[in-house]
Amino acid sequence: MERPEIKTPLPGPKAQEILKEHRKYISPSYPKGPDLVFDRAEGVWIWDVDGNKFLDMLAGVAVNSTGHRHPEVLAAIEEALGRFLHVSTDFYHDLEVKLAKKLAEIFPREGDRQMVFFTNSGTESTEAGLKLARHHTGRQYFIAFEGSFHGRTFGSLSVTSSKNVHRGRFSPLVPGVFFIPYPNSYRPPFNASPEKATDQLLDYVEHVLFERIVPPEEVAAFVIEPIQGEGGYVMPLPDFFPKLRALADRYGILIIDDEVQAGLGRTGRWFAIEHWNTTPDIIGVAKGIASGLPMGAMIAKAEIMTWPRGAHANTFGGNPVAASAALKTLQLIEESLMENARVVGDYFLKRLKELQERYEEMGDVRGKGLMVGIEFVKDRETKEPYPEFRDRVVLELFNRGVVSLGCGPTSLRFSPPLTIGKEHVDVAVDLLDEALKATREALSR
Repeated sequence: MERPEIKTPLPGPKAQEILKEHRKYISPSYPKGPDLVFDRAEGVWIWDVDGNKFLDMLAGVAVNSTGHRHPEVLAAIEEALGRFLHVSTDFYHDLEVKLAKKLAEIFPREGDRQMVFFTNSGTESTEAGLKLARHHTGRQYFIAFEGSFHGRTFGSLSVTSSKNVHRGRFSPLVPGVFFIPYPNSYRPPFNASPEKATDQLLDYVEHVLFERIVPPEEVAAFVIEPIQGEGGYVMPLPDFFPKLRALADRYGILIIDDEVQAGLGRTGRWFAIEHWNTTPDIIGVAKGIASGLPMGAMIAKAEIMTWPRGAHANTFGGNPVAASAALKTLQLIEESLMENARVVGDYFLKRLKELQERYEEMGDVRGKGLMVGIEFVKDRETKEPYPEFRDRVVLELFNRGVVSLGCGPTSLRFSPPLTIGKEHVDVAVDLLDEALKATREALSR
């Protein structure tokens, strides 16, 4: 069985040289994980500049959906490069039309037409959705969720609340955003029972927020993540989204579904919100859409895509090389990788739940498909967060050749390439077992 190979102390000497120069010349604002300096990558494996080999259980945070340098994706890129490199959005090309048609077809609504606005990143997809919602409804307000992450530009940052460092010293942000608790299935809002928490949360929206603070007829949209990403890979209460849809319809409010991290096959379905049988009005995607090239999209019901020519645009949206990579990526996801995500994801959760029986610190193991999280706690009864345990586990995994990252206050995330197999999961879980033991010993001293 192929395994990671760590040949030097981490980071190695060549990596240390590059890290020194990086810290000298590159903005310190980027969040960083362990000190991994890439040299090359192939499939689910990464080699650093010192020859150390790592198992990629992160995929660039859900970006390299078909693995690193998938040969069919590379061929699609080369084919597009043989034709052109850039086409301004003032003009037209066939690849963006084909891609838009495919994205419209997989939108979780049958028998109706969707339209697409192309972007280059997740935050741009959010911005486009927010602008469209305001333009179409003529309403100014948004309702977002505590723990959310939708991007770092001013509009998307205004509906983001996962960490205060994202927002600190950037105010005033875009006004008119109200936050409510996320329907966290592990930590239900208002300390309610899981059976009553959804009704209590939506009762708060309707009878406190709408009656005392913001008139519902002035709310343009709810902005949601079907599974919170940066907030901790948090799963929703199972009855929340259908009931939110009913509430939104009652007041003519749109639902903007941020699928940047969870969408496009990662959870075993095209869109994570499909697990809860809910159709949004607008969907934002990016990350895994083009197997590593910068690409995103905002997909919306055609009847709300009512803004006129010139109302919103960009220069690089629908870039032909990225569009070609995206078309091949979606084909591969549809043919096999979405089902692989479901099957291998179920196996991964099973293995982690077996591990959970031996480690009290693993308070919750959760996820859909290959979007899997572990929330660490000091005590399972009180659910007191244990961030220092999580941070040490990330480091111990890295030292054993497994790439992962934290998310939320106390969670560990796994978002590997959708090409990953059960044999890779076995390696990752075995090394996680070692990392958990080492962390427990280190923190008990």
